[in-house]
Amino acid sequence: MKAIILAAGRGKRMMPLTKNTPKPLLKVHGRPLIEYTINRLKKAGIIDIVINTAYLGEQIQTHLGNGNQFNVNIQYSFEETALETAGGIIQALPLLGNTSFMAINADVFCDLDLSTLILPDNSLAHLALINNPKHNPNGDFSLNGNQIIPAQQQTYTFSGIGIYHPNFFTSYRQSEQKLPLITLFKEAINNQKITGEHCQCNWQDIGTPKRLELINKC
Repeated sequence: MKAIILAAGRGKRMMPLTKNTPKPLLKVHGRPLIEYTINRLKKAGIIDIVINTAYLGEQIQTHLGNGNQFNVNIQYSFEETALETAGGIIQALPLLGNTSFMAINADVFCDLDLSTLILPDNSLAHLALINNPKHNPNGDFSLNGNQIIPAQQQTYTFSGIGIYHPNFFTSYRQSEQKLPLITLFKEAINNQKITGEHCQCNWQDIGTPKRLELINKC
């Protein structure tokens, strides 16, 4: 399996820390955040990695290179303007192949065993869901078995980690516009083509300077 690390965001909520440094290179305990993600993927046996970049992306490529220092293979998908989560994946599809792949947000810090995530036969997308954190108390999704369903009260939060089949993006493959994953999620929920599982793990979204400060104190 291949993986894509979504690293093209500008990190506006992280300003001023991201004025001259892309968010994936901000440090947690002395190491750039994206290195933890790469090592977590490698531990799961995923060594072919695509990283999409936009804002200050050249710094990411300079730091990581082709991945040799981590014993992985890294390719890059460059976006002149950040295409958001689904748009970035769609542009990178030629690098990801014709089978299911993992996508993970670059600002996620977690200890989930990524090797446990598998795309079910009846699904085009499978999401890792976690307990609702304090910054997202209303959650994102609910489950009926492993099926993600509409619900008035959302039980779980999307972790930013998922397994996708390329066919999940078929209707939008010719698109070169900004496109968030939530648009595709809503369509897939209606078509019962998206599944998920509740994952028990230490998970943090390093989305603000305060959260970065807190994790560095742990």
